Amino acid sequence: MDHHRNNDHRLHLLWFFAVSTTLKLLLIPSYRSTDFEVHRNWLAITHSLPLTKWYFDETSQWTLDYPPLFAHFERFLSFFAPLVDPKIVNLHSGLDYSEDSVIYFQRITVIVSDLSLFFGVYRLTRKLETLKRNLICALVVWSPGLLVVDHVHFQYNGFLLGLLLVSVSFLGDGRDLVGGFLFAVVLCFKHLFAVAAPVYFVYLLRHYCWVGLVTGLRRLVTLGVVVVAVFVAAFGPFVYYGQIQQVISRMFPFGRGLCHAYWAPNFWVFYIILDKGLAFTLRKLGFDVQVPSASFTGGLVGDSSPFAVLPQITPLTTFAMVLLAITPCLIKAWRKPQPGLVARWIAYAYTCGFLFGWHVHEKASLHFTIPLAIVAVQSLEDAKHYFLVSIVSSYSLFPLLYEPQEYPIKVLLLLLHAMVMWLGFSAQYTDEKALKKKEKAGEIKSKFEIGFVEKAYLIGLVLVEIVSQFLHPYFLGDRFAFMPLMLISTYCAVGIMYSWIWQLRRILT
Repeated sequence: MDHHRNNDHRLHLLWFFAVSTTLKLLLIPSYRSTDFEVHRNWLAITHSLPLTKWYFDETSQWTLDYPPLFAHFERFLSFFAPLVDPKIVNLHSGLDYSEDSVIYFQRITVIVSDLSLFFGVYRLTRKLETLKRNLICALVVWSPGLLVVDHVHFQYNGFLLGLLLVSVSFLGDGRDLVGGFLFAVVLCFKHLFAVAAPVYFVYLLRHYCWVGLVTGLRRLVTLGVVVVAVFVAAFGPFVYYGQIQQVISRMFPFGRGLCHAYWAPNFWVFYIILDKGLAFTLRKLGFDVQVPSASFTGGLVGDSSPFAVLPQITPLTTFAMVLLAITPCLIKAWRKPQPGLVARWIAYAYTCGFLFGWHVHEKASLHFTIPLAIVAVQSLEDAKHYFLVSIVSSYSLFPLLYEPQEYPIKVLLLLLHAMVMWLGFSAQYTDEKALKKKEKAGEIKSKFEIGFVEKAYLIGLVLVEIVSQFLHPYFLGDRFAFMPLMLISTYCAVGIMYSWIWQLRRILT
């Protein structure tokens, strides 16, 4: 029975894989961001230069700033690139080398690397009932956020999130050592995943090591050796050559400022607006308020400026706020270290990092929406919450694709995602067999529908899109060009803040 079930699961997953791969191939000619040249330059750096020069090279403005394992990943890909086009790995090909050869090569590397995402989904869902299994596959594999960010805008989030899901799956199986090892590997690929490190530390300490003095100490040492070994393998050569400070400075460029110039929809949006409102009011009242010459609304990329009235925010402040926000989750993980709750805790940690972190990019919302897809099938309330937050997160990524020809793509992807969620969750909570079981148990029948407040918020989201995309250009043209971005970011920030509060309440109950 289990053998046939696993075969059916593999066939279903292959179908999801085939559909998503077809869509990704169709998206190859679409808009491409500067991240194309960023990663092409990294291919050239790691292929053309010795390891000792990777983190010092400044041939291009797109310097290498990811941890060493990702640099080695780029080096691995660079072995295949010359077979397609030698100029791909030529460090002096010039900025924005955009021949079809490099576009197809890089697009396909992202598609192939997504195999880790499929493996993560397979391991997490292989023991679930068919309906839940297929729903998770649809939510993760067909995620509009991942499609937009990785396969249009261009990044490798699916590959890295796949490794994270594999780690979570091993924790769910009770194989804590492997789960911890894989998370250490993820950190050495992309350091922004470190926000969930306190959750892993507390959970593994309590669940894996807290089993008696002798056994616990042995497990603690074993876990420590495994994690340290991963970091030594990744960072050891740079320590040996005395370059670790240079590597760290590249990975953590705190000089970029609190906010990306296109504000991610997080807590700092409200802080910026409050500062601007206070500055405007005080100037009207006759106070001499010095407004910084730079602006938070100056464009899509760049450094943020100081505040005019409110206290300046430092990286240490944001670190303390993130850690404080995560603390209730850490307490829960210590008191109740259940494997089935790990995905929920990780999603909450990444939500905290997104809301209160330093120089957060809007793309980081994928870090919590993908783990939340695993949680969404656990209860009716989780499904309702995910329906809202995934739509908000996906919509907040719309400004990434700002060219007219991509507009139908992002709208259609979001609408299809909403439809899949609605049909999937409705099927899950109107399944006849499940309802009969609930009736026998004396439970009330469940039905998937969102509340009035959530409906009103989503209607407001549609109005925001109409104003920013159509009314503003028609009536104002190029004037106040920052207003649509600010409106989208602020409105989505309300939804993400709501999600954070909802998740916190869920964890505390």
